[in-house]
Amino acid sequence: LVNYFQNVKSYNAGMLTALSNRIGDVALLLAIAWMLNYGSWNYIFYLDMMKNNIEMMIIGGLVMLAAMTKSAQIPFSSWLPAAMAAPTPVSALVHSSTLVTAGVYLLIRFNDVLMNWWMAQFLLLVSGLTMFMAGLGANFEFDLKKIIALSTLSQLGLMMSILSMGFYKLAFFHLLTHALFKALLFMCAGSIIHNMKNSQDIRMMGSLSMSMPLTCSCFNVANLALCGMPFLAGFYSKDLILEMVMLSYVNVFSFFLFFFSTG
Repeated sequence: LVNYFQNVKSYNAGMLTALSNRIGDVALLLAIAWMLNYGSWNYIFYLDMMKNNIEMMIIGGLVMLAAMTKSAQIPFSSWLPAAMAAPTPVSALVHSSTLVTAGVYLLIRFNDVLMNWWMAQFLLLVSGLTMFMAGLGANFEFDLKKIIALSTLSQLGLMMSILSMGFYKLAFFHLLTHALFKALLFMCAGSIIHNMKNSQDIRMMGSLSMSMPLTCSCFNVANLALCGMPFLAGFYSKDLILEMVMLSYVNVFSFFLFFFSTG
């Protein structure tokens, strides 16, 4: 679906997406094949038994590599903005709530293996840097869908970093709320792009609140929910995550990354 519009940009984006995700697929297949040694794939029942097992730690590392490619963390974060060459309904489904949150959900399921280990601290650093980089890079974009994709990347970094601190329920809650308002943002962006005669450049858009009032109202509501406006959906998850960061033991660099990226 990234190759849907037949031009050179779409071909390059599809190739980048395929080759980046292949690394995570190989790691996931290795983890699946290695877990066959334990007799079944019902890992949820024997995660506690294998916390100190060296093979399960290697499997956890492979799963973490797979989740970092699927959820587009550094160094695999380049394919998510490039995949915005796809049609907008595809983006609203795939790049807000379905594909990119599969890695976060996998790590939520495997969170017992990652805790009490240095991989969680590494994941905290990498996802915090991803969150910071995506939020900073979105300020210099002109493509409407690419801005929303970089915002998705920032929220994925937030989910992964709070997950690596051990609050997996907060990561899941933020995954659910973010899926809803980010899909709404993508649908509003698709409506705007369609009415702009398929131009995605935000420098060409102006006075949209006069010509498209309903779309801009929904866009504003979803944008405020993304910003963490009080009593909207994003406020409850993001504010709870930031409160747990302030209440837990984290160093000043990670603290700066969390709060500067959220701002």
